Amino acid sequence: MSALPQINPAEATGEAATLLGELKKSVGSVPNMAKAMANSPALLKGWMSLSDALVGGVLPAAVRERLALATAEYNRCAYCLSAHTFLGKNVAKIDSDEIGRARHAESADPHTAALLALSDAIARGRGTVDETVLKSARSAGVTDAEIAEVVGNLALNILTNYFNIVAETDNEFPLVTPHQSA
Repeated sequence: MSALPQINPAEATGEAATLLGELKKSVGSVPNMAKAMANSPALLKGWMSLSDALVGGVLPAAVRERLALATAEYNRCAYCLSAHTFLGKNVAKIDSDEIGRARHAESADPHTAALLALSDAIARGRGTVDETVLKSARSAGVTDAEIAEVVGNLALNILTNYFNIVAETDNEFPLVTPHQSA
């Protein structure tokens, strides 16, 4: 049972109704996380705005999904891990091996691996990263725009991880549980 009520889009009023309607129109459904976020239209709007902005960035969907998987694993957020495993497989078309690697901030692709390693180092360092981490990323071809967007995606993913953990959001995706050693 969710610690925050999920606002039914059909019963929502005001800005929450508008935002939930926009979300349903753009993605075809309203995930339980968004229904819980609708308790604060400001939060829901902020999440939607940052998500939309990053979709238009330089990082492709498959990379963003891998970043989300790594962050969800690190933060032990079963809701986000389940959602991004589902989205990674079914929308971004990431194979199971790469999904497993992403959960450990790894990839068979050197460029993607560098992005994941950078994101992981930022998360574990709480924003502080050793200069060698940035040099390593740059030597793998990571651009300034990608570095900036890794930070943006990390912030977005930490927001959703923490929110879903606090809210105890009901999971509507096939359950994926974090590894104990994460």
